[in-house]
Amino acid sequence: MDPPSSLKLLGSWADSHTHRVQLALKLKGLEFEYQEEDVINPSPALLLHNPIYKKVPVFLHSDRPVVESVVILQYIDETWADNPIMPSDPFERADARFWCHFAEDKLAPAVGAVFSSGEGQKAAVDQVHDNLKLLERELRDGAFKGQRFFGGDKIGLLDIVLGCGSYWLAVFEEVMEVKLVDPGTFPVFHAWLKDFEEQNEVKETIPAIDKLLEYARGIRQMMLRLSNGTSTTVPATAGTTGAINVAVDGSSG
Repeated sequence: MDPPSSLKLLGSWADSHTHRVQLALKLKGLEFEYQEEDVINPSPALLLHNPIYKKVPVFLHSDRPVVESVVILQYIDETWADNPIMPSDPFERADARFWCHFAEDKLAPAVGAVFSSGEGQKAAVDQVHDNLKLLERELRDGAFKGQRFFGGDKIGLLDIVLGCGSYWLAVFEEVMEVKLVDPGTFPVFHAWLKDFEEQNEVKETIPAIDKLLEYARGIRQMMLRLSNGTSTTVPATAGTTGAINVAVDGSSG
């Protein structure tokens, strides 16, 4: 096993993409050094190692950078074979990659758009529901039917990608006073999410709900002030829409 000093992660505490990498490393039993980043004012190290996108997470293995969270997850799984998170079957790997892309391309942007107002928010909620219907169908009748997790009996790649971000659904429900995951409408997805959140490695990775709620409420208030023209500055700790995008969608890696 590589010494802990050879593994380093640059990330942000509220960033779901950072949580993906942290969780994968925990599931693999790998020790690593962590460096907290200000996503509004990235460090010289972040700019050095990710000069193209200038965003978290960045994973360093013996000072060699790997960027983009799903790429990092696959790199980790291919480099350390113990406790695999990718299926062994090529078709199943392709299926997991497809649904990871779906999570990035469809679900996460819709969840982030729930922070809007009026008709835009209603449309975003409807889109989240449409996307969850697809996942519910796959869990109930599709490729993942009868499995505890998307990865089978244990958490896998797709569980990590979907799960590290789905906890924001409950946060947004409370902050925005909308219903996103109705147990009656999405019973299998809801049961999967609760099981995922109860895993020890997940509990060690995901910040406390009170902290996430405080973060989301702060961003919401700032967005409202900006939309009303009452604020002209953006503090580095929040970053308005960019900050919430860092938490749930593709504005981080």
